[in-house]
This record gives sequence, structure tokens and C-alpha cells, in this order.
Amino acid sequence: MPNKLQIQQLLAETQPYWDFLRIERQASEHTIKNYQRQLKAITELLVQAEITKWQDVEPSTVRWILTQSHKAELSAKSISLRLSALRQFFSYLISVGKMTVNPAQGIKAPKQPKHLPKNIDAEQLSHLLDTTPQTPNDWRDLAMMELMYSSGLRLSELQTIDLGDIDLNAREVRVLGKGSKERILPVGSKAIEVLQQWLVQRLNYQPKDNALFLNQRGERISVRSIQLIMKKWGQKQGLDTHLHPHKLRHSFATQMLEGSGDLRAVQELLGHSSLSTTQIYTHLDFQHLATVYDATHPRSKRKK
Repeated sequence: MPNKLQIQQLLAETQPYWDFLRIERQASEHTIKNYQRQLKAITELLVQAEITKWQDVEPSTVRWILTQSHKAELSAKSISLRLSALRQFFSYLISVGKMTVNPAQGIKAPKQPKHLPKNIDAEQLSHLLDTTPQTPNDWRDLAMMELMYSSGLRLSELQTIDLGDIDLNAREVRVLGKGSKERILPVGSKAIEVLQQWLVQRLNYQPKDNALFLNQRGERISVRSIQLIMKKWGQKQGLDTHLHPHKLRHSFATQMLEGSGDLRAVQELLGHSSLSTTQIYTHLDFQHLATVYDATHPRSKRKK
């Protein structure tokens, strides 16, 4: 059995790191909790291997941790997250002078199968959004979906919007994306109409918060609540696919790319730091691509 005291001692050394992530890096609580879970699992493995100091971890130890994680049937994504958490923590220890070398640096994470995000086609989206709200909650829920789809927002970006971030006259919204990077995005006319109605209905919630979207207590609505609301809305509207917030963002990206073909513009709208991230949205139908190729390439035009 792992020595609980040794595990607690290893975990105690990580405490200043969480403050560093919150204050210096402004990491989200979601990221911090994920890293905390991973480092707790890692400490249990280290004590099992009779390693009681972070400074005693070597590259061979890191590879052993990944092997044990694989034997425990963790997915490639989870193992990659574990490696990332360990690598980032060692980088922190180096920055505060507690280590000189990062034993996790240069060790490759397992390859992950590529899963293309699923989008909702325009017809289904019209069926989802073309409805007349009956209650204040309906106006709020519809406004969240219209804004997310209109501007291609991340769930976290939607949830953190304040009243001062939205300008209905200018048809713009200011959001804070990953890495605390701010960007200003256009808002479509449909979203503007619903948001105008929602701002009237919002007064019924006796707001205690400056958040654009509120829960029944007048406080900022949670990420989890938004997820559940959209799931139920999709079921209510008879959507033939599970409605997750990211699908609205993906539908925005896919349809913008298909309509414009401007990858860099869509990259800016989505707030991606790397163009390669945006490229996952370019999965146009292969038959369509083949038709375009056959019709335009001088060495590929088929004989009639």
C-alpha cells in the first residue's frame, strides 16, 4: 500500500504552484483542477516506486509513469494531460530554483486519434433557433445560443461576458480567450434582436452580478448550467444529435470557412494562436473537393 504520509508530503510541495497558476498565469479553475488530479495520481505512482522527492525524478521515471498509466487503461488524451501537468510543474520548480533540469522535457506523449468535431447543418440550426420564447429563461437560453453561434464563442468566453462587453449599437462583443487574449467580434442581426429582448427580461432576475447571463438567483450562470440548458433545448426542439455548446462554435467555423475560404480570417475570429488548430475545421466533403479538382486542375480534367 502507498505510504499516505509520503504522498501528502509530495502534494504539500505543489501548493505554491497552484497560487502561481491562479495569480501569475491566470489559469482557469478547470485547468488547475485537471492538473491537481494528475499530480495527485503521479505522487501515488512515485511513492509506489519509492521516490519521495520531486528532485529524484528522472526521465526514466517519467517514462515509467506513462507506462503505468497506459497499463491502467488511460486514454492517450489522459496520458498526454498527465505528461503535460508533470512537465509544467517541473518548469515551475526550475523557475523557483528547486530544480535545474526538467526530466519530462523531450519525452513524447502518445499519439492521439484525430476526431473531427461534429457540426450542425444550417437547416437543423434554423430548426433549433427559429422559435418564439415564452419565458424569461427561454429568452436567456436563446440569447446564449444565438450569440455563441453568431460569434463562434468558446463556452468559457460566453460564460464570462459582462454587460460592458457587449455593444448592441456597434454590433460587437469583447471576449477574453485563452491566455487572457482579448478580441472583439461581430454579432449578427438575429443575435442582436434576441439579446435586446433578453436585456429587458434580465431585469426580472434582480441582478446581483454584472454578468450578461444570469441564473435564477441573479448571479453569473455556471458553465455546467449552460451545458445542461443547451442539451435540454436540443432535446426539446427534436434535434437528432446531442447539442453541446462546442457544436455551435464548430458550426460557425465550418460555415464561415465554406462560405469564405479565408482560413486566416476564421483563425482570428476563433482566437486560435496556431493556424494548424483552425485547419481541423476544413474537412469539406471529399466528393465536393474531388469535383472541384477535376473541374479546375489542367492535368486532371476528365474527358467527356
